[in-house]
Parts: sequence; structure tokens; C-alpha cells
Amino acid sequence: MSLLKPLLILFSLLLVGVLPAAAQSDPEALRPLINNLADGNYDETQRQIEEIAATGNAAAAPALEALGEGDLYFRKSDGMVFIAVREGKIYQLTDPLTLEAAGEAGRRDVKKIRVNNRLRRVIRSALGSLTLMAPDPGVRMAAAEAIFTARDPDGIEALDIALDAETDDNVRRVMQQARAAAVLNSDLGPEEKITAVGTLSDMGNRQALSLLLSVQSTLDPDVQAAAADAISKIEQSIAAWDAAQNIWFGISLGSVLLLAAIGLAITFGVMGVINMAHGEMVMIGAYVTFVVQEIIRTSAPGLFEVSLFIALPLAFLTSGLIGVAIERGVIRWLYGRPLETLLATWGISLILQQAVRTIFGPTNQEVGNPDWMSGAFELGQMTITYNRMWIVVFALLVFAGLMLVLKKTPFGLYTRAVTQNRRMAASMGIRTPWIDALTFGLGSGIAGIAGVALSQIDNVSPNLGQSYIIDSFMVVVFGGVGNLWGTLVGAMTLGVVNKFLEPYAGAVLGKIFVLVFIILFIQKRPRGLFALKGRAVEA
Repeated sequence: MSLLKPLLILFSLLLVGVLPAAAQSDPEALRPLINNLADGNYDETQRQIEEIAATGNAAAAPALEALGEGDLYFRKSDGMVFIAVREGKIYQLTDPLTLEAAGEAGRRDVKKIRVNNRLRRVIRSALGSLTLMAPDPGVRMAAAEAIFTARDPDGIEALDIALDAETDDNVRRVMQQARAAAVLNSDLGPEEKITAVGTLSDMGNRQALSLLLSVQSTLDPDVQAAAADAISKIEQSIAAWDAAQNIWFGISLGSVLLLAAIGLAITFGVMGVINMAHGEMVMIGAYVTFVVQEIIRTSAPGLFEVSLFIALPLAFLTSGLIGVAIERGVIRWLYGRPLETLLATWGISLILQQAVRTIFGPTNQEVGNPDWMSGAFELGQMTITYNRMWIVVFALLVFAGLMLVLKKTPFGLYTRAVTQNRRMAASMGIRTPWIDALTFGLGSGIAGIAGVALSQIDNVSPNLGQSYIIDSFMVVVFGGVGNLWGTLVGAMTLGVVNKFLEPYAGAVLGKIFVLVFIILFIQKRPRGLFALKGRAVEA
């Protein structure tokens, strides 16, 4: 008998040490611990919960959640524990580990495992400990974020244990922030709370600011002073990131304006034509994208990820050929008559809109985003969407490509010659009528590929082009008629200015302010930012 007691103690110690390790690697090993919840009083149940938490096995979480919500029962016949939902006189049983259906039981066949408020706090702490020690870093991150939101002081101990074992730097940082939030809501001393304030100050975001503002009045005077300094620091950080976000939004809007205006800059600069149908070239490019995607959806779904690359040359050719047809059929008879040209192209824009309504209907058409243009990523406290980012890149590539065409090709040389002195170019043998037609086609084609890009961020409808035509003219006039560098600088400037005005004046009033600014600017510099010698200026 003298040897039996030490042997029993040694066996118990081995069981306590081995069972959690086994449970951590094998969820099924948790079943004896889960079934033990059916035995004993509240103190015994608490001990069983703590033992389950010590395994660090997240597979026990559903059972503990059900226990806290009063949905954990044991079957009287064999003591097996189940998650049970009452339906009339029958209980639907679910296995607490596999979450598979486990049959039915009558009211007299099962008994609820009861808990009190003290046990519910223990369960919350255990659940936090389980998820904070889960193998998946994403689960650990979510658990830490939940504690940060709840600011539950009961999670501090579990966080301390998890921090000692954490190896992922990102998860560790979030755990430290969650601990700081919980500490500020606890009865720990001022030194701990000042350290917590420092941790939240390093976050520098709106979450930390909101938390500090909400608890500042309840803190010790020394902690209040530290919180006030942290609030001031965070507000400065937020202001800087807000400015950076507005600059990015402005660049994004500027890239859209650049795509819409760059073709207009060519036709207006070389030909002096106020083309009110330019927006419809953008609209046609967007509808080409829609048609391409529809064909791919029905005939070759595997090509959807490259649908935009297929749509780009088709949109350029379609819009470019329509542009050449408009120039040869209408505009060439109206050179030197700007009012008639404006009215004629306005009529053409209405015809094109009605044609699209007749073919595709008046409602918006769905154009999908490929996976590589979907979603967003965080850069500091800025959110950058992939579709906007790629449109900025695309706009700059189009600009660079157009500059190469105009500077390094014979067509570009002829175009610049006609722009600078039409009569001299004609006397040198350049066929200026065909340069007019090809230039108008080039500008219209670029508007078409702009429509491909805009289909990813705007509604594809017959009115798509009307949203950009006025802004395009403002960009061209502000930057300098016919000057591509002026168009680039003008688009980016107006985009950034718009985004900085919107928070204070609203979107509509902001545009009015920009329009007034351009009118005043043109009074001072009639040729825009970068004046270009050309036929439009000579006239």
C-alpha cells in the first residue's frame, strides 16, 4: 500500500503530461477530456475546461462555445458529450469534435451541462487561449484582433502565454496591441498602462486613436498625460497618411483623365477640331471589352484572365476606324468652321449613343475584372486597389508609347510638321488630308483603349463617354493644346486638386472651383501650361 500511492501519483502526472501533447496532435484524443465535462460540480468543470485549454488544440473550440451558450449536453446512457439543439421534444445531436450529425435523442435521454457566470469567464479565457495557440497564423491573428476589439482583461494571461511562444512577427505585433487594449481596460497599475499607451501610440491608426479617446478620462493622471501625447502623435500620423491617400486618389483620377484626354489632345492640337464625339469613342472601347468578354464566357472561359489584352487591339482598331470614317465623311468638309464642327460632332455623338442603345440596350452592361485586377492591398494606412494601380501603370505606358510614335516614326514626324506649319508641310509633299484622317483615327483609337481601362472602374453604358468629355477638354486646355506633356501634367494636377477639394467642398462644388480656376488661369495664359506652336494657335 505504501508503494501504490506514489505509483498512482506518477501515473496521474504522466497522464496529465502525455494527454495534452497527444490531444494537440490528434483532435480525437480530446474526446476523453470533452466527455469529462459531464462529471462533477462547477469547480470540477472549471478544472476540466482549463485542462482542455492547456492542450492548445483549437478543435475543442466548438465544444467550449456550445458549453458557454448552454448547448452542450451529455447522454445519460454512456456519458458521451454532444452539442444538442432542441426541436420540439427531440434533440438533434452533433459531434463536438467532427461537427457531424450524431442522431437524435429524447428529452429524458440527455442532460445539459450547466455553467454559471464564473465558468463563462473561464470559457472565454480558454477559447482565447486555444485560438491564440492555434497552428494557423491566420487563426491566431483573428483571435488577437477579437481581443483587441473586446478589450477583455481576461485575455491578458492567455496573451502573455501566446506571446512567449509566438514566432510570427506580424501576429506578435497584433497580440501586443491586443494586450495593450486589454490592459487599459483592466485594473493593472499605471506603469503597465503607460507601456500599453506607448504600444497603441506606435500603431498610429484610427483604431488606436478611438480606443485612447474612449478611455482617456478614466485613467490615472500620469497615464492621461501619456495618452494625450499619444493622441497628438497619432492625429499627426493620420493627417499625413490622409494626405498621402488623397495624393494617390488624385493620381488615380489623373490617370483616368489622362487616358480620356490624351487622344483629344492629338486631334485638337493637330486639327483644331472640337470633337464632341470623343467621349463616344471611349464608350465604344468599353463596349468592345464587353463583347470580347461575352464571347470568351461562352466559347473559351479559360481565356478570361487575358480578355483585356485581347480587347485592347480590337478596341483601338474599332474606335480608330470609326474615327477615320467620321473625319473622311463629315469633319473634312468643315475645317475652319469651328461652330459647325462642334454641332456636327455633337450630332454624331447622339447618333452613336442611340446606336449603342439599340444594339445593347439602355442598361449598364457587366464587364468583369480579371483576378489580377481584383482586390486591394495595404501600404501603411493607405488602401490601394489593384484595378486603379494597373490603370495608372497603363496610362503611363500609353503616354510613353504615344510619345515614341510621335517622336520616332515617320508618321509622328509628318504629324508634328502639319501641327507646326500646315502649308509648308503640304509644299514639302506631305499629304495633309491623310495625316488629318490618320491623326483623327489615332486619337479615336487611343480613346477606345481608354474605354477598355475605364470599363474596369465605371459602369459600361451609352452615357459612359459623357462623364469624361468636359473633364477631357479642361485637361487639354489647361495643359496646353496639342502638347502631350502638358496633358500629362494637367491631368495629374487637376486630379490631385479635385481630391483635395472634395472633402471640404463636395464633389460637385469641387469641380466648379476647378472650372473657375481654369477660366482664370486661361485669362492669364491663353495657351495653357505648355504652349505649342501650331495651326490652332495661328488661327
